[in-house]
Amino acid sequence: MSEQIDTNNADTLARFAIRLGDDALILGQRLCEWSSNAPTLEEDLALSNVALDFLGRARMLYGYATQIRGGSEDELAFTRDERQYENLLLVELPRGDFAYTMLRQYLLDAFEDLYFAALTQSTDPTLAAVAAKTVKEVDYHLRRSTDWIRRLGLGTEESHQRLQNATDELWGYVDELFETDTLEQGLIKQNIAVDRADLQTAWCKRVTELLSASNISVPETPWQVSGGRRGLHTEHLGHLLSEMQYMQRAHPGQQW
Repeated sequence: MSEQIDTNNADTLARFAIRLGDDALILGQRLCEWSSNAPTLEEDLALSNVALDFLGRARMLYGYATQIRGGSEDELAFTRDERQYENLLLVELPRGDFAYTMLRQYLLDAFEDLYFAALTQSTDPTLAAVAAKTVKEVDYHLRRSTDWIRRLGLGTEESHQRLQNATDELWGYVDELFETDTLEQGLIKQNIAVDRADLQTAWCKRVTELLSASNISVPETPWQVSGGRRGLHTEHLGHLLSEMQYMQRAHPGQQW
């Protein structure tokens, strides 16, 4: 545990680490669904490796949370109910087709590239160290997803249409990336967390430029959804958890 953490701040910091871990765990689980199902053997291996990066990040963040307030990584990953998860809605959506997966991955990679670079400056040494490791992985993730957006957008008529469909379906979820609630606002004041709103302009510029260059139209959509940080999820998370948590609930005490 960081020496800077006082008793009053400990629970807030643990929750912050857990919600970042939830983002990584749930997306890692979604990416694992491509194992043996990807369009090529190379993509099967690549997606599995990216999933492992996210699962490794989840373990680091959950591990830090348990140092702060006790418990275990396995309890955080496998014994909480749906409303106790605080992941972004974007990561829990079904895997969809390959274009859908890669578009979601790119939207998140572009955000995480900015977010974790900023988090390396956190006054919390552990979070800064996790961020420093994460930025190296995100650099690879972003280069890979960027390449796929170009290939799909400028490829065949079908690949282009699938990518456009994915953009239309996912765009309403991106605003949640930049929402900051009272929990994070308190940590921002202490220079522990990152103000997500400060990243939105740079993110929008990068993403819209790539999509435009790939002949993909950015939706001017009036709908926006959020609620993940408050434990308000889509119906998809419950189904994902029922599969992911089955072994631990059927045989309590298993270790990750």
